[in-house]
Parts: sequence; structure tokens; C-alpha cells
Amino acid sequence: MEQTQNPGRNVMNFNEKSYTVPAGACPVPVILDTDTYNEIDDQFALVYALLTPECINLRGVTAAPFLNSRSTSAADGMEKSYREIVRIIDLMGFGGRVPAYRGATAFLPDRMTPVRSEAVDFIIAEAKRARGRGEKLFVVAIGAITNLASALLIAPDIAGDIVVVWLGGHDHKQAHNREFNLYEDVPAAQVVIDSAAPFVRVPCDHVASALTMQPEELERELADCGEPGRYLCTIFRDYVEEHKSVDKVIWDISAVSYLTSPQSTEWEIIPRERLEDDSSWSFPETACRMLIARKIDRAALFNDIYTRLRAHVKAAGR
Repeated sequence: MEQTQNPGRNVMNFNEKSYTVPAGACPVPVILDTDTYNEIDDQFALVYALLTPECINLRGVTAAPFLNSRSTSAADGMEKSYREIVRIIDLMGFGGRVPAYRGATAFLPDRMTPVRSEAVDFIIAEAKRARGRGEKLFVVAIGAITNLASALLIAPDIAGDIVVVWLGGHDHKQAHNREFNLYEDVPAAQVVIDSAAPFVRVPCDHVASALTMQPEELERELADCGEPGRYLCTIFRDYVEEHKSVDKVIWDISAVSYLTSPQSTEWEIIPRERLEDDSSWSFPETACRMLIARKIDRAALFNDIYTRLRAHVKAAGR
């Protein structure tokens, strides 16, 4: 298997499908698909995406469904996520410039049936707009991948117009694959992985799990970061206290970093995985390839976020 620490911006073309940004093509069009209220790490990922306009042309943010102790149903989770997306966009001073869209109110019932929503319509429309410009739309998904799967079921032709970057599942060395973003909607993950769209995956355990954060570090680094910094510190501290923990993994910034800081991660080209019904991985013989993250430089990634947020707050006078 071919391995590289820094994919650069123009070297990874698998089966004539570009997984990275061609030289000179930045920023690229991006949709961030997020279950923002599920925990508190999605908020950091959205802030990071907003802070990197030289890399990311954030076309919009779509709310993903989730169901856990912070929601009463998948629909409630999606709605809470939508409201949190709007809150973060406004806090960062991007209100009216970056649109938010409500997503699926349920998970896929099977691999054949989409769940329609305004988010799905937006993904399809943006993919076709990218096609018209001769570009690829990068869909960075950091929750259950219901919205994108629905878009691919409704308009399978957009697979050639997008690149999927997903935080989901665990590393292959993990004994089990019961990971939240994956098991909430296994059929959706199967649809996306089995599609013709170029696929980049950041595993959770053993990879993104390196991105641990403690309240003391966060408050020290974001003390001079105005209202956005105070909000991130508050929700982080409240979450840690609620869960009686001393730290929290900021999982979701790992997926955004594929476009903002690819050199902070070691990547490997592997045969395209298959997700079985029991959520296990299998590896059929295939010419198709994918990109998987193997190791993340925690310090480099967090320092990039701290530096950018300080500069943003100073420039905006927030």
C-alpha cells in the first residue's frame, strides 16, 4: 500500500478521480454536513471551516440527524443541530453569507430509500453547479451520513462531481466498529461507500481520538478570542462537567483538516473498504482505491485553529 505523510495539493489521483485539490485551485467549494448539537466538537469544526477561506469556499452547512441523550428523536437532533449551526455562523460574523439547511428528519430505512430534505436538494444543486464550473464539490461529513446518501440515491450522477470526506467508523486495528456516526445510519454509510464518489475516511478510535483537549488548555489559548472563544470554552466546560470527565476529544476538526492542513495527518492509499450489515469492514479485491487517515499531529492542528481564531477576532473586533 502506498503511504504518504503530506498529500500536497496535486499528487493523489486514483482511477482518474482527484482526491486532493489541484495546484492553484484553492479555495474549493465545500459543504459541511454536521450533527452540530450532538456533542461540542462539531462547533469547533464549523469554526475551523469558517476560519480558512483561502482553502474552503464554504457553500453552505447542512444539519444531520442524530439520536442520543441530547435529542428526543432523529428529527429533534437535526433541528437542534440546525439551530446550533446558525448560532455559530452568527457568532463568527458570517450571518447572511453562509447559508444553513435543515436535513433529514429520520435515518435511512434501507439502502434504497432516500430521506428528502432541503439539505439533500442543496447538495444535489451544488454538485451540479460544481460540474458546470469544472470543479469538484467536497462534502465534509462529520455525523451520520444520511443527507449525502439520500442525495446519491436521488441523483446518482453527482458521484462524479463530489469528493466525500467522512469522519466515521474506527481504525481497522479496533476490535469493533461500533462508532456513533456509522451505527446511527449503517445503510447510509453503505450507500456512500459503495458509490462511485471518491472517498476519504478519518477513523475515530486510534486516529481522531488523538485530538484530546482539557479545559485548562482551551481556556488559556482562547482567553483572548472574544465571543466565539468564550462560547467554545463555555460549551466545552459544561460538557466535561456534565460527563464528569477531565478532557474531551475534538473529533470533527480532523475531517475539516483534510482541506485546511493536510500536512498534519499521515494518509494511506488502500483498496476501497466495504461496510457489512453488521458494521464490520471487509476488503474485496477491487481496483478502486480510497484514502484513509492513519495518524494526526495534534499540536499542529490545534495550534492552527488557535492562531486563526485569534487573528479573526482581532480583525473583526469581536
